[in-house]
Amino acid sequence: MPGIFFGMFFLVFFLILGMIVFNLIKGIQQWNKNNHSPRLTVPATVVARRSDVSHHHHQDANGIGHTSSSTTWYVTFQVASGDRMELCVGGSEYGMLAEGDFGDLSFQGTRYLGFERRQKL
Repeated sequence: MPGIFFGMFFLVFFLILGMIVFNLIKGIQQWNKNNHSPRLTVPATVVARRSDVSHHHHQDANGIGHTSSSTTWYVTFQVASGDRMELCVGGSEYGMLAEGDFGDLSFQGTRYLGFERRQKL
C-alpha cells in the first residue's frame, strides 16, 4: 500500500508541476508575441464590459483563516470591420469606459494600451 500512495503522490505532484510549467510557458509566449506585434490605433466602439472576481481562502499555521479576492476587468471593443476583441484593462480604465463609447483604441497584440473617446462622424 505505501508504494501505491507514493506513486499517486508523485503522479499528482508532477501533474500539477506540469500544469504550472505549461501555463508559465504559455504566458511567456503570449508576452513575447505581444512585444513583437505592431502597436495599432483603430476606431472602435465599446460593446461590452465584464469583471471576473476570484476569491482565495488562506489558512495560516495557527489554523486562523482569512479570505482575499482579486478582480480582473475586461472590455470588448468592436472595430469597423465588425470584428470584436476582448482586452484586459485596469480598474481605473474600466471605470472610465461605458458601453457605446466610440473612439480610438490602441493595442499591441492582446495588450490594451489605451482608448481615446471621440465623436462619431
